[in-house]
Amino acid sequence: MDKYKRSFRRRLPPIQSGDRIDYRNMSLISRFISEQGKILSRRVNRLTLKQQRLITIAIKQARILSSLPFINNEKRFERRESTARTRTRNEKRFERRESTARTTALRTRNK
Repeated sequence: MDKYKRSFRRRLPPIQSGDRIDYRNMSLISRFISEQGKILSRRVNRLTLKQQRLITIAIKQARILSSLPFINNEKRFERRESTARTRTRNEKRFERRESTARTTALRTRNK
């Protein structure tokens, strides 16, 4: 029987009873945000529903008051590079449409 018993390591709760969930408590809030700046899910955080709601509200308040960024700056820079490529493609498409519109306008004038 002892052969099948597993050792069970109890995990400590991420929020202690003395911790106050508040937008000013940056050390607590930063533990529940991913590297990209997203709020981690309740399963990942191992929080209760009430704690997750309070953490979410605190994170959103901190973002509004500019204590926390909405997204990580490094990711934002990478996105700008990729949007620059799509802009050039869109500009090329627009130029093609514009040139075909000019030729059709010239054709209708000549008739």
